[in-house]
Amino acid sequence: MADTILVQHDGDIATVVLNRPEKLNALTKPMWERLGDAFLALSADDAVRCVLIRGAGEKAFAPGNDIAEFDRERANVEQARAYGKVMTRTIEAIGHCRHPVVAQIHGVCVGGGLEIAGLADIRICGASSRFGVPINRLGLVMAYSEIGALIALAGEATALEILLEGRVFDAAEAKDKGLVTRVVPDDQVAAEAQATARRIADGAPLVARWHKQFARRLRDARPLTAEELDEGFACYGTEDFRIGREAFLAKAKPEFKGREGVRRAKGFGTADERR
Repeated sequence: MADTILVQHDGDIATVVLNRPEKLNALTKPMWERLGDAFLALSADDAVRCVLIRGAGEKAFAPGNDIAEFDRERANVEQARAYGKVMTRTIEAIGHCRHPVVAQIHGVCVGGGLEIAGLADIRICGASSRFGVPINRLGLVMAYSEIGALIALAGEATALEILLEGRVFDAAEAKDKGLVTRVVPDDQVAAEAQATARRIADGAPLVARWHKQFARRLRDARPLTAEELDEGFACYGTEDFRIGREAFLAKAKPEFKGREGVRRAKGFGTADERR
C-alpha cells in the first residue's frame, strides 16, 4: 500500500501523490493512514519549505473513499469508528503541517478528495474540475473533524449547502464558494502549482511557518497571551531577517537559512536588541 501514496522530493519542495490512477485515486483506509504518516514526517523535516499534493494523472485529484472496501472496512459502527480515527489523524496531520501546502487539482475532487484538498493553504484547479460532497446519497454524514475543516474553509452556510444538496459543481462555483484559490486552464494546472510552490519555497521558511501558526491561532476565540503577541516580533531576531534585509538593499535574491539561522529558539533578543 505504500506505493499508493508517493512522496517525491525536488530540493526544498516535497510532492505527495495520491497514486491510484486506475481508480481515479479513490481513497482506501491504508491510503489515509499512509497519507497521515507522510505529512507527519514532512512537517518534522526542516529541509522542506513547501508541500505539493496532487492525484496521479490528470483525470482526478480524488473522488472520495473507495465504496468497494466498505463491506470489509466500514460495514458497521465499530468499523466506521476505527476508520474515522485514521481519517481524523490524517486530517489533523495535513491541517497542522508546519509548511505551506499547495493542492494541485486536476479533474474530479469530491468527497474525501475535497476534504484533503481543502486542507491545503493554496488550492489550484483546472477549469474543468468538479467538486462536491454527495454523501447524502449514501446515507453517510461527515464526522466532526471533517465538517470542521470544511466550515473553516467555506463557512457554515456554504458547508451546509454543499452537504445538504449533495450537488457536484464546476470550478467557477468552487472558486466563488472559496473552495479553490485559483482556476487556470486545464493544461496549466501543473505549471501553475509548481510555480506557486517555488515562490513559497523561495521565501523565508520561518516566516511561512509563523504565518500559518498565527492564522490557525486566530481561529481560537481565546484572547492572545502576552507571549503570543510577542512572538509576532520574533522574526526580527532571526538570521533570515538580516539576510532578507541585506538582499533587498542589494537588489539580490535572498538565500534564507531557515532553522539554521534562528538566533534564539525561545525568544528574540533583549529589549535593547529589539529596538
